[in-house]
Amino acid sequence: MQTQMKQTRLWPRRLSTGLCWFIAVEFFFFAPFKFSPVGVLGYPSYFEKFVNWGYPAWFSVVIGACELVAAVLLTLPRRRFLGAVMLVAILTGAVTTHIVDHNTLADSIAAPIELVLAGIAALTHWPADCREPLAFRPLEASSDSATPRVPPSVTFLPRLPSKE
Repeated sequence: MQTQMKQTRLWPRRLSTGLCWFIAVEFFFFAPFKFSPVGVLGYPSYFEKFVNWGYPAWFSVVIGACELVAAVLLTLPRRRFLGAVMLVAILTGAVTTHIVDHNTLADSIAAPIELVLAGIAALTHWPADCREPLAFRPLEASSDSATPRVPPSVTFLPRLPSKE
């Protein structure tokens, strides 16, 4: 019975980890195109695209670097939430840019799909403690994985005696 419960809890974690790795691999593959000053596969370069959208050409390099950092964060188990949130912010700007610029469907279909996937990744890796993704201490090993881990920085207020 207990083995079955552990297996049912394991699959959602594996699915969310797989989703993060899928998104990370996509951005590892496509983000370097934003550094290239020449077009790829007959498409104009991202430098030209960013200028046509009203942004400076160097902003393409900044966005590409942020996408690569977010992809690296998605591969690290304790930093997946930060990577997903970075991608949600970047992709919200991308979707907005495509809507304002009235791009064709072929040019603007990937950004909303990636935004939804990054949003799902952020929600599935939402930390219990808001300071946990920023903590640089190692995880404490617990003998029982069913008991929740309370960080040492969290303090509890003592109960006040009741008047009876």
